[in-house]
Amino acid sequence: MKALFDLGEIFRAFGQRYREIHGEAMPLRHHRAMEAIEACRTAGLGGHVEECEACGHIRVSYNSCRNRHCPKCQFLAKERWIEKRKQDLLCTRYLHIVFTLPEALRPIALRNPRVVYSLLFKAASETLLDLARDPKYLGAEIGFTALLHTWTRTLLDHPHLHCIVTGGGLTPDGNCWKKSRRRFFLPVRVLSKLFRGKFLSLFKRACRSGSITFCGETATLEDEAAFKRFLRALYAKQWVVYCKPPFQNAERVLKYLGRYTHRVALSNDRIVGMEGQRVTFRYRDSADHNLMKRMTLDVFEFIRRFLLHILPEGFMKIRHYGILSNRNRSTRLVRCKELLGVEGDLCRADKPEAWQAMFHRITGIDLTRCPACAKGQMVTIERLPRLSSRGPP
Repeated sequence: MKALFDLGEIFRAFGQRYREIHGEAMPLRHHRAMEAIEACRTAGLGGHVEECEACGHIRVSYNSCRNRHCPKCQFLAKERWIEKRKQDLLCTRYLHIVFTLPEALRPIALRNPRVVYSLLFKAASETLLDLARDPKYLGAEIGFTALLHTWTRTLLDHPHLHCIVTGGGLTPDGNCWKKSRRRFFLPVRVLSKLFRGKFLSLFKRACRSGSITFCGETATLEDEAAFKRFLRALYAKQWVVYCKPPFQNAERVLKYLGRYTHRVALSNDRIVGMEGQRVTFRYRDSADHNLMKRMTLDVFEFIRRFLLHILPEGFMKIRHYGILSNRNRSTRLVRCKELLGVEGDLCRADKPEAWQAMFHRITGIDLTRCPACAKGQMVTIERLPRLSSRGPP
């Protein structure tokens, strides 16, 4: 079902004015994302004309922008990604662990997203791998997928990693799969302390090398004394790491991944109204028993909040570690499948499924069938040229 309101419509109505006001201060990636979302499925990107062989019905379809921040363009990308991940699933329970950056670091992350988000991945992954290898806790190499999210439900900045972790791992000799205890995997307090230590160690190194810049509200940290006070406060604070209830089977893991992996900061179905220069959207308030509420923002504040979550170009927001990493997928992961009795060839390279066939399989809607007579096939009779000078990324 088509959403009542569309982020692209908001950008087309107010994006140009927003760029005129903030253009010089906007990173290039913000400009590109806005342009892509504005042009998505419009004549600007071109398209094609189809005609029914039976009744002559005409349908015009415009191309998608394929930008990873566009709410319209994630469905098929998500489904293709999930299809690939099915071959990596093991017959074990999976745990869900979340690592969150403290509030004091968020302004720095906004101004240095590539560096700070990379440190977040590195510190969290090393924390999980090191503790799992420790015989005191598990004594095995685990595997996990880490997903970066940078937003709250009201579109404020809140960088955190969702990690889907195998409830067990491969022993160092490679001869045994070792299960984690049913009610205990890794102690949250130890996870929090080690994560804090690893991140701040990497953070200090990045600051000394000049990889992180301080400006705006963080400019005072250029002063050495102020920076030391800042670090002491971060070391004194307990960092938030928490474990959600484990997934009981592979089907639930895939269902979760389908919801989270290709999610953007705001989907079109959450936008419930636009009146004048005010935008209203739905959100779930976790502080109030997860009640569904509505928030109304000035359109320029709404756009500003959405743009906070445009990632640096080429930055990988989904990463795999341990036995699920790319270098181990055809070796150690294969061994884990043998030990757990999982059938299937990891190296099997199926012919990619056409997107129309995939859409039909998932939704039950056959896009090749005429929507008017429901009998004839839609055949492309004309290609529409792109009007915009910029194509999809």
